This record gives sequence, C-alpha cells and structure tokens, in this order.
Amino acid sequence: MATKLRLQRRGRKNYAFYQIIVADSRAPRDGKYIERIGSYNPNTNPATITLDFDRALYWLQVGAQPTDTVRNILSDEGVLMKKHLLGGVTKGAFDETEAEKRFEAWKNTKLQANLKLKNKDEEAQRAAEKARLDAEKEVNKAKAEALAKKKAETEAANNPPAEESAEEEVAETTETTSEAPVEEPKEETPATETPAEEPKAE
Repeated sequence: MATKLRLQRRGRKNYAFYQIIVADSRAPRDGKYIERIGSYNPNTNPATITLDFDRALYWLQVGAQPTDTVRNILSDEGVLMKKHLLGGVTKGAFDETEAEKRFEAWKNTKLQANLKLKNKDEEAQRAAEKARLDAEKEVNKAKAEALAKKKAETEAANNPPAEESAEEEVAETTETTSEAPVEEPKEETPATETPAEEPKAE
C-alpha cells in the first residue's frame, strides 16, 4: 500500500489550519487516514507546528512520500536531516554517535538562525511602532497648535488690546468735541460816558 504524508484541512472559513496525516495515496482528500502525526497552523506568525518527530521519521523510513508542503515542514523540523544521517549510518559512513553529534550541531545552527530572524522581526515591529507613535505625536502637536491659534484669535476678537481701546476713546472724544457748536464770543458794547456837569457861574 502506497502511503503519503499530507495535510488535511480543518477550521472555519478564512481561518483554516491543517492536520499532518498519513493516508493511503488513493484515499480521498477528506477521507479516512491511517495516523495523525501533527498539525500546522499558518495563521500565526511564525506558523505554529506540532509534530511527532519519531513517527514522522518512521513513516519516511518505510517509504511514505510527503507532499511539497509537508516536505518543507519536515525539513524545517529536522526530520529529513535525521533520515539523511541515519542513511549514512546504514551505509557505514559514520556511526550513530557521530550522526547524533551532527544532528545536534544542525539543531543548534537552526535555533540560532531562528532566534536571529525572530529578533529581526521584533526590531522591525518596534521600529514600526516607534514610527507610528512619532507620527501620532506630530499630528497631536499640529492639532494643539491649531487649537491654541484659534483660541488666541477668539480672545483677541473679544478683548481688544488696551492701547487700541485708548486710541479709540481719544478718537471718539475728538469727534465729539469737533461736532459740538462753538459759541462765538460776544462783543462788549462800550459803556456810554455821561458828560460831567459844568459848574454854574455865580
């Protein structure tokens, strides 16, 4: 019986996740399967993978053929590497101790690469968050300046400066004075002098 390692869809619409299964290559896509060996959820970042390493390795060794996506998953999890190293042991290229040593070295290298990638993603997220906060601060600053300007203009319209008020009062006083009728001074009539009486001759 030819077997395949493939994915079986689960989940709801727009949020699908998958089971990693071993099935007869002639079985329908959503039909019965022989064994479930893991799961794959691409909706998270990074994707969440659970895998029964030993069972996946066993099925590869007995000839199960993985689909392209499952092959990538098995490669990323180190199953293909372990299968390759065990093949070297079978051929006599090295012993199991050396195979295990090489596999541990591969795992450490993979772990360091994953950590580096994770740190890079976190730095990118922090930079994006900082840029967003800076942009938000600039927008808030512009709004505050516009509000302060509008408030100042409103206060200026309601409360004119003291100098302008004084000038307006002086101008109003001047206008009132110029409009008032000016009385012309009356000419004084000189008093008529009464002639002094002449003394009578005796």
